[in-house]
Amino acid sequence: MQPVSTEEPAVVPAPPAASTVRPKHKGSAQLFQNPVLERLSHTHIALPVSIFAATAALSMYYGLTHGFMSGLLALGLFLAGLLLFTLVEYLVHRYVYHIPATTPARAKFQYTMHGVHHEYPKDKTRLAMPPIVTVFVASLLFFIFKISFGSYAFGLLAGFTFGYAMYLFVHYAIHAYSPPKNFLKVWWTHHAQHHYRQEAVAFGVSSTLWDHIIGTMPSKKPE
Repeated sequence: MQPVSTEEPAVVPAPPAASTVRPKHKGSAQLFQNPVLERLSHTHIALPVSIFAATAALSMYYGLTHGFMSGLLALGLFLAGLLLFTLVEYLVHRYVYHIPATTPARAKFQYTMHGVHHEYPKDKTRLAMPPIVTVFVASLLFFIFKISFGSYAFGLLAGFTFGYAMYLFVHYAIHAYSPPKNFLKVWWTHHAQHHYRQEAVAFGVSSTLWDHIIGTMPSKKPE
């Protein structure tokens, strides 16, 4: 008979929730033990931005040249797709990236998807998805839009993926460069509130529209 051990099993601590993380302005977190996966989790921002921008351009070109939409309709669909992206950006940031870390699995998911960014906000190589994942997402978006909207998909997808490319560019600029001394500074100020003072608000990055509409604009004096 084996003796009964009185030692408690070792517990591997879950990654910290974003709200408990103290931002570090140097270095980068290790997300994977496998060196290949770890390397693939880093990317230069130009790659995903280019992929989404090219998707937008090709979608618009194909829709126009194959008679799926006219000039005015194409413009309307593009703007509708762009507006749709700003809403999806807000909802994903608020309800997916900031999912409550109530279990170890949720904590790991939240940290891998977004918490690592809150801990290392200046890590330029983790401000976007790797190219392989970006291509997959762009392809998935095409099929979702085509099934959902038929021939209107090309204009809507163009606006949506253009919005995605702009979001990535704006997010990168906010974290990589100092705030400009003009009206564009509002983007830097808004996102800084989310990172350093009021994490439960200011979920819009490329736009503050939905923060205004839904009521998650940061207060001037944080609680």
